[in-house]
Amino acid sequence: MDKPTRKFVPKSARLMDQVREVLRFHHYAYNTEKSYVSWILQFIRFHNKKHPKKMGKAEVEAFLSHLAINRNVSASTQNQAFNAIVFLYRQVLGVNFDLDIRASRARKSVRLPVVLSRQQVANIINILTGAPNLMAKLMYGCGLRSLEVIRLRVHDIDFDQKQIIVREAKGNKDRVTFLPDNLLQALELQLGHVRKLHSIDLQDGFGDVYLPYALAKKYPNAARSIGWQYLFPAMHISTDPRSGKQMRHHIDKSTFRKALSAAVKKLGIEKRVSPHVLRHSFATHMLENGANIRMVQTLLGHKDVKTTEIYTHVMSTQLNGVINPLDALQDRSDAVLHQTRPD
Repeated sequence: MDKPTRKFVPKSARLMDQVREVLRFHHYAYNTEKSYVSWILQFIRFHNKKHPKKMGKAEVEAFLSHLAINRNVSASTQNQAFNAIVFLYRQVLGVNFDLDIRASRARKSVRLPVVLSRQQVANIINILTGAPNLMAKLMYGCGLRSLEVIRLRVHDIDFDQKQIIVREAKGNKDRVTFLPDNLLQALELQLGHVRKLHSIDLQDGFGDVYLPYALAKKYPNAARSIGWQYLFPAMHISTDPRSGKQMRHHIDKSTFRKALSAAVKKLGIEKRVSPHVLRHSFATHMLENGANIRMVQTLLGHKDVKTTEIYTHVMSTQLNGVINPLDALQDRSDAVLHQTRPD
């Protein structure tokens, strides 16, 4: 690890401030920033606060093995920690990093997605009220992730084309999904709420919203425009941790999770239902309805169609018309009994 590879040299004196500075220069999402900072701190503390410049491949391997063996983390979690450490060395410290790490690998489990029946989805939506009701419809009707829903802006809803633009989705890519007809009225009402709330904020001397990348500098008035306001705004004004400004952020992701959990409990649904299950159900039901798998892949924003193909394994239509051997055995027994029974 000796050749400089970084594109930006941080000015901060403290290491973790440097990490945050470089992350923001490369426009990483705030959640990714918090995750990377956390993993880097854990890596340093695991080695008794030794500076990363004094550590190398052996220390990285020891930390990753610790995660797999002692903490029993998943493969994706271990990989996230590895990515954070690679970022630290390559982008912050400016040294090449040997990717040939010989650490104990966490087991990569393959689980089928949890899918709700159409009736279960309908029951959940009927119980939910307010913003959680509309959010559930967007997840199930458009295949959106929960974070994609709460990050929607006013200008992402295109009523003329009947589509929704999902910006900076997973993999930092934009995509388009369709807008169901039965959501048009509910979205109009939600936009009316946003406009009213934004008008009050402007009167009170607020009205700013977080803008991605350097748009705030390039378009100084954009942060106060209605188009950039969140579709699901938070109830209160808060301080943005990156800029220190007072502004209205989007609703917290826990709001929907708690509402969904309460609805599932009330309905007595025994499946493990997370917000993502509504997206799973969207994909599965689309395929069951005859949608082309490539179309579903595009709507979900999957890079590889193999990711989408997992939903074909939980399609109930694949089993329709297939006779179960136990049922066949019972049918045969019933037939024999009927033949031997006296008239």
